[in-house]
Amino acid sequence: MTERVAIGGQEIIGLAHVEGPLIVVEGGRNVAYDEMVEITAPDGRSLQGRVLEVGLEEAVIEVFAGTSGLSIPGTRVRFQGRPLEIPVSLEMLSRVFNGRGEPIDGLPAPLAERWADINGAPINPTVRAYPHEHIETGISAIDGMNTLLRGQKLPIFSGSGLSHDQLAAQLARQARLGGADQEDTAQRFAIVFAAMGARHDVAAYFRQSFAESGALINVAMFLNLADDPPIERLITPRAALTLAEHLAFVHGMHVLVILTDMTNYCEALRQLTSARNEVPGRKGYPGYMYSDLASLYERTGVIRGLPGSITQVPILTMPNDDITHPVPDLTAYITEGQIVLSRDMSQEGIYPPVAVLPSLSRLMKDGIGKGRTREDHPHVASQLYAAYAHVQDVKALASVIGEEELSSVDRLYLEFGQAFERKFISQDPYENRPVAQTLDIAWQVLSLLPRDELTRLTEEEIEAHYAAS
Repeated sequence: MTERVAIGGQEIIGLAHVEGPLIVVEGGRNVAYDEMVEITAPDGRSLQGRVLEVGLEEAVIEVFAGTSGLSIPGTRVRFQGRPLEIPVSLEMLSRVFNGRGEPIDGLPAPLAERWADINGAPINPTVRAYPHEHIETGISAIDGMNTLLRGQKLPIFSGSGLSHDQLAAQLARQARLGGADQEDTAQRFAIVFAAMGARHDVAAYFRQSFAESGALINVAMFLNLADDPPIERLITPRAALTLAEHLAFVHGMHVLVILTDMTNYCEALRQLTSARNEVPGRKGYPGYMYSDLASLYERTGVIRGLPGSITQVPILTMPNDDITHPVPDLTAYITEGQIVLSRDMSQEGIYPPVAVLPSLSRLMKDGIGKGRTREDHPHVASQLYAAYAHVQDVKALASVIGEEELSSVDRLYLEFGQAFERKFISQDPYENRPVAQTLDIAWQVLSLLPRDELTRLTEEEIEAHYAAS
């Protein structure tokens, strides 16, 4: 992708010292934090960097491609007088880029409509509109019980080796506008997909999955591979969100941003702060990781008076499946719920292995029901949660007294629990269920319970279901 030519800017020959991915230069004047730097190695290679820290006598610069081959006396550093900007345009849909926004699909660079600062601009809280419209994913465990709304931040908490990559690809293939706006999906809906630290086989899977399904036409992919410089992972989600903001607030599109894996992003942040000899926080992560993550997650929402929206689904792997680890812990504070994947359910062959009880969509209640999904949706979801929670109590009791000693109602709850996991939660990775089908399946599994156990449903809803069946 064509780079902007630096106009003016001071040049310094020679470095003070090199430390990991960082270089330190002395003698710069009027250098700004976050300013872009062009670095010329002694062998003629041109590298990019960004100012991380500014003092009276020196400036600390992170080098995106690493410091290999840079010598202290022979390296030239030219300050460009601007932050990192990338060209953005509608033509970037259906294209594949690296973590810095440069095309890697063998096609010419798209024409830029404008150059945008990757740090974006904070959204004034007073102009934010509250999310009310849902995004239909075709996945029952999400649409039925943890509904995703336009403008929401709903992360997925996974574990190493679980099927989060498969789930991310399914979301990108199937997601569409819900409700009355479904017919406008092709014109107004787009996916921005960013992968950080992805293995080559995983990146190839994403590209092949989108190409074969035809979804790539509405997807812009940013791929930072596992053997790419870790520092580049700090740029990748910002570049992706910069394009999303352009599509949403300039072109009026509804954009779903999928970021995977945010744990790799945080590991790169920890590596950078270690090189800077900063005082570490919990588990070695920087103390400002909360605000750093918030600077990404809060670039999401609906702006009053503008037709577009940005919805964000960050995916992260929990080290040792520990949901109290700093990365999921801080993410849960910033976002509006979480989808938790279960290793036990995955080992039982259930896909997607969504653990519904610890999962939550805090905005779900405002985007479902009459006129949006279906009138019985809120009560059906509440009944499913209540019944499945009781299943866990019955399983605990059965492990003590034996299943044969359970009451007839408790045995029906065990039957319901198995049907709920195998029929409602579990579905083929390429099965795209409309919300109406999801709710019909929910009624099928709830029908295994006695009517007097359906305390979260109204008599009118129960009567209407049995009359229809």
